[in-house]
Order: sequence, then C-alpha cells, then structure tokens
Amino acid sequence: MSGVGTPDFYYREALRLGYLARSAFKLLQIQKQHKLITPGSSVLDLGCAPGAWLQVACQSLGPMNHGGSVVGIDLKKVKVPSQHCDARVKTVCADVMSLPRHQVRALSPKNKGFSVILSDMCPSVSGITTKDAALSAELGMQALDIAVGGLASAYTDGDNESNCLSESTLDQDDKGGVLRAGGHLVIKLLESEDTQEFTRICKPLFRKASWLRPKATRSSSRETYLICQGLKL
Repeated sequence: MSGVGTPDFYYREALRLGYLARSAFKLLQIQKQHKLITPGSSVLDLGCAPGAWLQVACQSLGPMNHGGSVVGIDLKKVKVPSQHCDARVKTVCADVMSLPRHQVRALSPKNKGFSVILSDMCPSVSGITTKDAALSAELGMQALDIAVGGLASAYTDGDNESNCLSESTLDQDDKGGVLRAGGHLVIKLLESEDTQEFTRICKPLFRKASWLRPKATRSSSRETYLICQGLKL
C-alpha cells in the first residue's frame, strides 16, 4: 500500500503473482542487479515474516535438482508459503537478537554456514526518527555480527589499518560468523548518520559494498539496503 487504504502497483502485482507481500519485489530487484542467490546457494533470511523473501529466495535457487536451501528466522511463527516454495525452505521461530551464532550455524547445510544472508528486519516504527533509526541500526549490527562475528568488531573503533585481524586476537567463535568466505550479505536500514558507519565497517570485509533503494520502496519510507558481496577471509 502506498498510503492508507490505497493499493499501488507492487501491492496489486504481489496479489496477482502469489507473493505474500510487495516486499518480494525489493529482493527481486536486488537479485536482478546483483545475482546474489544462485543454484545451490544456502540462504539465511533474518526477519522472514511474512515470507515473501522466502518465496523469492527459493525461486532463485532454480529447480529442485539444482539443490540449495533457505532457512527463515523470525520472532513470529512463519508458515512456509505454499506458492513459490518447496521442500528446500524451512522456518524457525526464534529471537535473532539473542540467538547464539553456533545455533544459527547448526541450521546450515552440514553446519558449514550460509552463502547468502538476508536481513529485512525492521523495528516497530514509533514515528520518532532518531529512535527508529537507532533501533534499525541495532538490528543491522546484529545481522552483521551473525554474518561475520568478531571480524566486524575489529572495524568498529579506530583506524581500519591499525586493527589486527590475526587469529591470535580473535577466539574461534568470534572468527566464525555464519557467512561463508565469498558469501553475500544484505542488510535493511533506516537512513540516518549511522548508515555510513556500516559502509566503513563492511568495505574492508567484502569485495564490494553498495547501497540500493529498491523501486518497490514506498516514497514515504526511509529504508535502504546495504548490499555486501564477496566476504574476504
């Protein structure tokens, strides 16, 4: 809906094509431009309700014989959508903010981690801009922590070049985020001065880090997406 009670193009298209929400078109655009999910990918969807991104992620895996998997985590109990999803999709009801990385990793194929992590998490909007942005940044930082572990903390303070990422400075769990080497990460954030901090942290960790505001985003929304490609380990 572009406004209260006003169906827009993406809302109508979602109904027509069997997607659970217009947000499906945001991931479809991300996929079209960056091709993050490919046949055989293992995908983690953080904040997966109502399930539209699960649908797009599963579609992006291609036919069943190409393999791959999609795991969605949300505070709400989310039923795997009947359309655009198959047996490769499963959901878990849990609080991402308190879920240990080793438990998230255990959800991945053979406990080897995920090749793509998607975070469409967003706080309950209060209307207070600074508060909402701060909560959004907290969710985004949690997604980053799940993905790369202690690697991110090495860049949160001080000059990047002065931080050491040697094995001696990070314990095994900190080194072990659940995103595989070469993997991709998508984080939704509400635009604020904090969003550039994410760029500063992620650019040294990934081959490429860029921002995208999908066309399906409502004009009144401040949300934007950080697309991180090719985790360097």
